[in-house]
Amino acid sequence: MSTAKKRPYNAAGRHARAAETRNRILESAKRLFATEGFECVTIERLAQAAEVSMPTIYGLFQSKRGLLHVILDEALPADQFEALVREAKQEQSPQAHLAISAKIARHIYDAERTQMDLFRSASVLAPEFKELEQERERRRFERQVDTINMIAAQHALKPELQIPKARDILWALTGRDLYRLLVIEQGWTSDEYEEWLSHLLVKTLIR
Repeated sequence: MSTAKKRPYNAAGRHARAAETRNRILESAKRLFATEGFECVTIERLAQAAEVSMPTIYGLFQSKRGLLHVILDEALPADQFEALVREAKQEQSPQAHLAISAKIARHIYDAERTQMDLFRSASVLAPEFKELEQERERRRFERQVDTINMIAAQHALKPELQIPKARDILWALTGRDLYRLLVIEQGWTSDEYEEWLSHLLVKTLIR
């Protein structure tokens, strides 16, 4: 009987290779979507560019829509986003909560900035992208409910504002379009945008 030892299973190496493959696919997708247009890039074309098989892409992302979903969600790393949310939860002041809402918007859109041209063209040409963006906006709207509820619990909302309208205002003012218009189109710095948005939210929502 052979007494040769079997090689230990190198799980760490396999995970590292899987992560490298995933990142290579994502980087290839971002490059191709930006240069060739989302609607023109096929899974076959992407597989060739990333030097992987088509089943590998389907197995990791299911579809081009799945790829866009990941690209959007990972623009700002999860640990950075969660750190900002924890910071907000530790604050007791309504003004501080709104300042952190402005800070979160700034960091998300700063992270997405290199992809904005791609996203705007995709939203025009690809109905599935519109659906994906609507899902993300609904999720953003739901995440903001805690901030408005906290402000309302402290009786700090302006008297004429009910919670539903206050939620609508917070969601609208922290949307991507204002960032695009002011920072990208008009050349504001991200610091200027964040400071302006923070003041605007307080002035608009707080009594």
